[in-house]
Order: sequence, then structure tokens, then C-alpha cells
Amino acid sequence: MSGSVKWLSHACFMITSAKGKIIYIDPFFVDNPLRPMSLDEVKVANIVLVTHDHPDHVGDAVDIAENTGATVVAQPETVGRMMSDLGLSIERVVNFGTGINIGATVLIDGITITMTQACHSSQTASNSGFIVKLDDGYTIYHAGDTGIFATMKILGELYPLDLALLPIGGAFTMDSVQAARALTLLNPKKAIPMHYKTWPILEQSADTFVELAKKEAPGVEIVVLEPGQEIAI
Repeated sequence: MSGSVKWLSHACFMITSAKGKIIYIDPFFVDNPLRPMSLDEVKVANIVLVTHDHPDHVGDAVDIAENTGATVVAQPETVGRMMSDLGLSIERVVNFGTGINIGATVLIDGITITMTQACHSSQTASNSGFIVKLDDGYTIYHAGDTGIFATMKILGELYPLDLALLPIGGAFTMDSVQAARALTLLNPKKAIPMHYKTWPILEQSADTFVELAKKEAPGVEIVVLEPGQEIAI
């Protein structure tokens, strides 16, 4: 069985591993104007990753975890609020209800998850990204909401990346100029742009990113998806 990565718009992705494990990152359905599917269609999940505590990223993580039995991975203060304010069960949270923090790595269902830093704000804790090494070794970096930062280069060296998921929308994250330069630091084999066109304040097209990426990082394959589209990995 081959795996897949499906973009569900905004920063939300569904990753299916080669062994059939399903990971949702920043699952945002109910209030998402570009969602290609409804929350009710999420029937199976093994892991839910939350980069930070903004409504468009915590999104529907609690409902998915409670309905499917998935394990939630997020920072301690963020899972704390998800438990106290949103009804998340302690049993659904990694590390016996404590979460993890930047620099930590956990192994869940054969999936290795490393939390990375990111430059952005958050209601609780701080923003983060994730490096996800699937059960066949395929390695994906979800940058979270972030601007560019120099230690992306170290992340790319420590964790050779098959795929990078990078925000390009501006306003709250990197724009296309920074995202294209980030490719030269991370050096992934492929990259998918995210966190754009959800609302009018964000960049509405990936065209500028694609053109800049050709100049900055011609060796990186850029894959532009529409919400609901997926690639095999």
C-alpha cells in the first residue's frame, strides 16, 4: 500500500502512511470556507497534530480525537486549554496528558513526530511545526504558521525532507518571497504551498511562489493542490 498527502485547504492536511495510519494536521472544517469535506466525513484518525492555539488550527481537533480515539500532539499549555475549555479527554493526549514541546520527539503507531520551532503567535504556549517520519521512512515537514528563520537549514540537515508543507499567504505567515527562500534552507525533494486563499486578506494564488521557487530552488518540485486533491507518496 502506498501512502498519500491530501490538502484539505488552509493548513489542514490528511496524511495516510504506507501502513494505513491516518494523521490530521491542524484539522479545520466547520468554519473553513474552502473545506472540501465536512467534519462528519472524518471517520478514522490515528494522530491529530495541532501546531498552535488559533481557532483555524485547533479547529476541530477535539471532535476528531474524541470521535475516533486519535492521539493529540500539541504543546502542554495548548492541550491543557483543549482539556479544560474544549472537552478533550486526558486519555486522548500524548505523554499521559502532558503533550510535548519544541525539540521533543515521540513515536506513535510507528510514526515518529518531532516538534519544531516556528515564528508566530498563539493563544496558549507558542507556535510550532512538525517533522513527521512515516512508517516507511518518508519524511514530511509541516512548518505551521511561521515566517522564515535561519535554523530551517539545520532542520533540513538533521531530517532530510521528502516533502515540505509551507505557508505562502502573507498577512499572518511567510509570503511567497520568504517561502521560496525557505526552500533553499530546507532542501526538500518536493513542496506544497498552504495557508493561502482561505480569506481575501491572504494571497489568492500560488503562482508567485511557483515562479520564485523556480529561481530560488530549481531542484525542488513544487506541487500545487486544490482543496481535496492529494498526491501519492
